Amino acid sequence: MEYKVLATVFTAVFIAELGDKTQLATMLFAADKEVSKLTVFAGASLALILASAIGVLAGSFLSEHVSEKLLHTIAGVGFIVIGVWTLVRA
Repeated sequence: MEYKVLATVFTAVFIAELGDKTQLATMLFAADKEVSKLTVFAGASLALILASAIGVLAGSFLSEHVSEKLLHTIAGVGFIVIGVWTLVRA
């Protein structure tokens, strides 16, 4: 196992997920006193696992058809566009 990659992915995803709408929705479900916290945890965990699996499969598929450099460029431009859009809307 590549521990450096594992740590990098874990850190990036963990920081990205903190305080986002997914975490807020999970907190709202868990706030219901009649709902099992274990069930909320399991549902949220399974959803994140499935979303991550889709990301891995999509990335694997794209890497077979598009160069890594182009993918990095597209991702970078995409993040810049989202950042500028967010600043304009603020």
